[in-house]
Amino acid sequence: MSQTHGGGLLAALNGAAPPAPRWFAEALGAPHETNLHTVAGARIESLAWGERGRPGLLLMHGNGAHARWWSFIAPFFASTHRVVAFSWSGMGGSDWRPSYSLDLYVEEAFAVAQAEGLFDAPTPPVFLGHSFGGFPTMACAARGGERLRAAVILDSPLRTPEQRKVREAARQRAEPKPPRPYATLEDALMRFRFMPVQPCEHLYIADHIARTSIKRVEATPERDEHWTWRFDPHLWRDYRMGNPSADLAGAKCPVAIVWGDRSSLVTPAVREYMASLAPAGAPLVEIPYADHHVMIDQPLAFVAALRGLLAGWP
Repeated sequence: MSQTHGGGLLAALNGAAPPAPRWFAEALGAPHETNLHTVAGARIESLAWGERGRPGLLLMHGNGAHARWWSFIAPFFASTHRVVAFSWSGMGGSDWRPSYSLDLYVEEAFAVAQAEGLFDAPTPPVFLGHSFGGFPTMACAARGGERLRAAVILDSPLRTPEQRKVREAARQRAEPKPPRPYATLEDALMRFRFMPVQPCEHLYIADHIARTSIKRVEATPERDEHWTWRFDPHLWRDYRMGNPSADLAGAKCPVAIVWGDRSSLVTPAVREYMASLAPAGAPLVEIPYADHHVMIDQPLAFVAALRGLLAGWP
């Protein structure tokens, strides 16, 4: 997700909500809990569907996103699982920190899972991470995989150590830009787009994500009331990715790798590299007609694929 000076996916709607199919409205209306958990001094927001005591499923979002990216997916699993989505610190409705790290994000994942009852069932939980969220997921599988049933990595572009070193150096040199303020909610909605830039056939999903990615900022003596994006622009200033290649290779639980066949990030070379590191026999699942944001591009196909994975693990 990004703020942009040009027109976004929803520009033609002028702030109006597009029509949505019945399944989507029913999913958003499904009963769920909203909670806050304090982890290492920061309040972490979480959403939960399904009863405690059922097998756990933890859904982790990508960079600049938040827990509600999963609110139209999670209800499909609530009849059989205790499903939890949460927002990383520095994103969504969770607190911002002075600094962030992979270690903190691993701590957040396990702490939220514990607090939400994902370890209450006889069967260990499954952790799933999309995009950036896949990297803490890999670290969870390496550091605490004996506590997990499995881990699912969804369109997370794991590159070689040499490639990561170059990208991380460039990111640390870049000056963080504060989120752009918008005078009205409609102005912000009209400039919403996904990152990396991609088309979206389901504008009702884009609209839902955009509306839940924006916050109202009250007026101060220096600035009028305005709207802006819900993430910390300084999050990446000192962040270190750790060694995700070693994490994937050292996973202590089954791992599945899922990607969109049109993804601009998980290229054939990336897939081949990840497959070479994953535990033997790891399912490799391609979702047709999906870009990077697989659960947005093909939500029902993704649900079916994840159901198949969950059914296949003991």
